[in-house]
Amino acid sequence: MAALDLQEQEQLETLKAWWYDNRNWVLGALLVVVVGMGGWRGWQYYRHQQSSEAATLFQQVIEQMGSGDAKRVSDAAAAVMDKFQNTAYAPRAALLAAQANEQKKDAGSAKIQLQWIIDHAGEETLKDVARLRIAALLLDEQNYAEAMKHLDAKHAASFDGLYADLRGDVLGAQGKTEEARSAYKLAYEKIDAASMYRNLIQMKLDALGAAK
Repeated sequence: MAALDLQEQEQLETLKAWWYDNRNWVLGALLVVVVGMGGWRGWQYYRHQQSSEAATLFQQVIEQMGSGDAKRVSDAAAAVMDKFQNTAYAPRAALLAAQANEQKKDAGSAKIQLQWIIDHAGEETLKDVARLRIAALLLDEQNYAEAMKHLDAKHAASFDGLYADLRGDVLGAQGKTEEARSAYKLAYEKIDAASMYRNLIQMKLDALGAAK
């Protein structure tokens, strides 16, 4: 039994290390898909209705993403956010800028841009995305209380699985194993059965071992 416990502990530590290194990348990829699917119709509408200047500035944000220069991305995004705050372009520009800053390990700038989305975006889906990403950054900083505040915020039912999964990460990081297990179980139930993300949640549950 002792050998089995040691094996489970090693499995948990390996999973924790992998998830710590890749969590934001995995979460970011998932959220891009969610935003793309949930907001595409609205995005098309705004694309045709808003001014050509806003579209041009947003295109510059997209182009700067390819440069790998987070400052250039942030500067381009700021132009959209300042001049066209009430359009669908602005929160999306902020989201791209936050992503660029996360990749450069500038969590401070990323959190400011994500908070801007929460405060100004007209689309609840984008606010839900921003809260998730801020919570992930706060988890990295071991600021568990603030992370949970964002995860406890009201959000669309379609995000229940992602919110529950990240809540499990926060609880697990605090050593609250049973609470983390419950969160992961909820996440597993809420995530689409066809999603590969379910496998990752199952790995986390397996690493926690059997319930006591």
